[in-house]
Amino acid sequence: MIVFTGQRRDAGTKSNVHFVIHGDENDTHIRTLADPHRRVLQRGGVDAFLMSVPKSLGPLNCIRIWHDNSGKGSSSSWFLKYIIIRDLQTMQKFHFICQRWFAVEKDDGKIERALPVASELEKNQFSFVLTKRTYHSVSDGHLWFSIFSRPPSSQFTRVQRCTCCFVLLLVSMFLNIMYYNLSSEAKSAKSTNTSNLSFGSLYITPQQIIIGIVVEFFALIPSLLLIQLFRRLRPRRKQLSPIRQALSKVNAPLQNEKKSRRRARSKKSPFTLPWWFIFVAYGLCIIFVGISIIFIIARGIEFGDEKTQKWLASIVSSFFSSILLTQPLKIISLAIFFACFCRKSNYDAEANELLDDTQIGLDADEEYLHAMEKDSFSTRRPMIHIDRLNKTEVLEAREYRLQEIEMWSVIRQISLYICFISVLYVVIYSNRSTSAFYQVNHLRKYFLNSRHEDLDFTKISTIDQYWNWLNNSFISNLRAQEWYNGDPPRNLTGFIDDKSNRLIGWATMRQLRVKSTLCPKQTAISSVCEEDYNQFHADQLSYVPGWKDYTSNNYTAFIRQAFTYQSGAVLETYTYVGDHASYGSGGYVYEFRGRLSDLQSNLSQLHELSWIDNRTRAVIIQLTLYNPNVQLFTAVTFLAEFLSSSGVFTSARFEPLSFYAFTSAYQLVCTIVYMLFIFYFVWIEIRLLIQMRWQYFRRFWSYVEIGIIVCSWTSVGIYIWRYKESQRIGQLFKDSNGYVYINLQLAAYVNDVLTFLFAFCCFFGTIKLVKFCRFSQRLCLFIETLRYAGKQLISFTMMFSIVFLSFLCLFYLLFVSKLLRCSSLLGTAQMLFEMTLMNFDATGIRDADAFLGPLCFTVFIFVVVFVCMSMFLSIINENFVRARNNMDGKNEEIFSFMLSTFQRWIYSKKPVDREVLKDRLGMRYSDQMNSFSDRVDNLLKVIDRIYISQIQDASTVKEMNI
Repeated sequence: MIVFTGQRRDAGTKSNVHFVIHGDENDTHIRTLADPHRRVLQRGGVDAFLMSVPKSLGPLNCIRIWHDNSGKGSSSSWFLKYIIIRDLQTMQKFHFICQRWFAVEKDDGKIERALPVASELEKNQFSFVLTKRTYHSVSDGHLWFSIFSRPPSSQFTRVQRCTCCFVLLLVSMFLNIMYYNLSSEAKSAKSTNTSNLSFGSLYITPQQIIIGIVVEFFALIPSLLLIQLFRRLRPRRKQLSPIRQALSKVNAPLQNEKKSRRRARSKKSPFTLPWWFIFVAYGLCIIFVGISIIFIIARGIEFGDEKTQKWLASIVSSFFSSILLTQPLKIISLAIFFACFCRKSNYDAEANELLDDTQIGLDADEEYLHAMEKDSFSTRRPMIHIDRLNKTEVLEAREYRLQEIEMWSVIRQISLYICFISVLYVVIYSNRSTSAFYQVNHLRKYFLNSRHEDLDFTKISTIDQYWNWLNNSFISNLRAQEWYNGDPPRNLTGFIDDKSNRLIGWATMRQLRVKSTLCPKQTAISSVCEEDYNQFHADQLSYVPGWKDYTSNNYTAFIRQAFTYQSGAVLETYTYVGDHASYGSGGYVYEFRGRLSDLQSNLSQLHELSWIDNRTRAVIIQLTLYNPNVQLFTAVTFLAEFLSSSGVFTSARFEPLSFYAFTSAYQLVCTIVYMLFIFYFVWIEIRLLIQMRWQYFRRFWSYVEIGIIVCSWTSVGIYIWRYKESQRIGQLFKDSNGYVYINLQLAAYVNDVLTFLFAFCCFFGTIKLVKFCRFSQRLCLFIETLRYAGKQLISFTMMFSIVFLSFLCLFYLLFVSKLLRCSSLLGTAQMLFEMTLMNFDATGIRDADAFLGPLCFTVFIFVVVFVCMSMFLSIINENFVRARNNMDGKNEEIFSFMLSTFQRWIYSKKPVDREVLKDRLGMRYSDQMNSFSDRVDNLLKVIDRIYISQIQDASTVKEMNI
């Protein structure tokens, strides 16, 4: 009797499995599948049993098989594939196909099944034959996987399999290195360079991957030869089959064994080799390995660094193609071929290794068996009475098991997510440079010059002050000058005056102007006015120095270029968002190129030519710095906005950038682990979407998961872009020796987007921790309160928005020219929100208007703070009471179950008897009205028993009196 256990997760069992076989002539008693020397019925196991019966059962009809669910946890369930039973007297085989679970929590919840004998049609079904052959092929035919999953009955040992794998790997390396030719490689280097996938100094081309796959197919030939040599070896000593070993213990006669051996020789058997061919097989292995090593060393000496990297890439592709391509293709193709064209119902590789196809020869044992039958009452094994679980016990066990599954699911989810959030924090915070703040802080003090009152960039309010800052502060900081002791700045060409940051190329100063337009309404005061900046009023004409139309060649090319309009495509600049407007990508550009004296002379000429006049609306200075000490780029932008209402408003941005994708191997490993987590989450969400369909989008946590996935994948894309950008900048800097202008405005924008994505990843990842705190009663009460109050809160929000908007309009229109915080709608809204939170300064409102200020403030506090907030609290309180009364206790039950389980694990609480637990579960989940009739019947039986016993006692006393 051969029992095949499935390969699925938790398919093995530790429960006691019992069965009864029904035949035409007789049935067996209750038997148990057990072995005192080893564990049976394990995952993917094939267990053979020898069973004796007092007399023949005849042709078998079915087998009734079940287990008592005595295993703990997941080991109580069992997945049975099929059973093969052979009658050793008639040599007839019977197949019982199951392919079902014996588990209270899986499939249909049954732990007892009656399996009829499979017909020839069922045994030849494509799905059954394909499953059977594929399973055996993977466990025995896949050269790499079979090292760990080798069938116990196979003669092909693990040492021999490892030897074949080692030979296959070295032959693949040998064929790969023989393919690479120095002359052909040099010719193809240029053609394949454009499609390379580079990672650091390692380049991988499609050609290398194709070479590895093709070479693997050629290397498969010698490995197949060695495999066949090892598989077809005969053992050195004659070995008895498992059945013969078992029958030898029943004192089978020696001549019967000799007769069986003669019959075994006469029967046709597969081609095998003598035992000494093992030396031939190992000799070939040594030859293949030796030749491979010699040629690898000989050719490897000629290889340089680049070709060695390509060769290693081909070896890696060969290795993975062997595991994931050639071996699985061989297994699947052979399985499909045999399942389609060679469906032998009696073919089963593992079964044939355990069953002896020769006649066992029990003729001499017939007297012994009949002798047992004569004295059957004295020698026959007593009947085994095993109580099967009834429906009520199965339901109770199901409830208990579902609670266990829920507990482990919660533990697994919490542990997995803690690992994920830890990796997420490591990946995100490792991308933040600790030197970024100090770099920005230094540059702000260095360029803004806030210590000097006359040269403070943040306090510029007129055009003359702006020119003064340019001439006396900015340009002097652009060039490295003498040290504090008068020494010249040696080896500091290209560095700014702080001697630490190198200027990439040169700085640019770009001006944006408006067209000269007429006022829409003519007045006696002025007929010409200049409007604020927008994209439609931007001036895009070219002029000569002095903003004149006639030609003049008395100025240098840098001065003439400053009055010539250039588009954003030529300048490689992008739209810049200021405090008062958004400025286009084009403009009139002056480049700070040359010596310090030349820069001072050019700025003086631009000042004289009124380069900044009444039509100027913005001047943007951009420069890119690189600090080699902390390996940080810094995009510096100075913006001066000239409003039509007069006045200059300045702002500055210092954006540190790090183009290094991975600063350490630890960060690389964490990133790979993080992406594996994201792949797992994507797979989970796709499964949920398929199961729940449109209901999936009604869950709040679905959007949290989608947010994590979308932000993560977008971050990966920006990571790749940033890596490509660093390669481009590095190559450009190398080709020009650093004397080229590189604008990092777009890189700064994308880096901001990457920062936003990281922030949202942290936000979604952290807020999901609330989901795993659902076992807290207070937290569940909070969530349920919000769910009950959802519709009312939406109505309240609409009403509150109308009230708040009305006060927003009131405060903005009343104090737009009197309070700084009310100069814009956004500032006014911010002030009102602070007043709602009782964080305000009433003196400013009172000073703005002595009567309307306090009046509006009092009305706002009364309506918004007292009335609206009281309504909000009333809604929350009312729904809080509803949520508390309708609280679902499922999470609390799971939490109590987990707590009691943990207490049993740490021996702080006396273990609960399983029967007592079943009684509790039965009392909890059984309907009292349904059990009322059974209790009445039991009561009547007890009364009858008492009545009969009393009558018997009375009759006994009467007889004694007589």
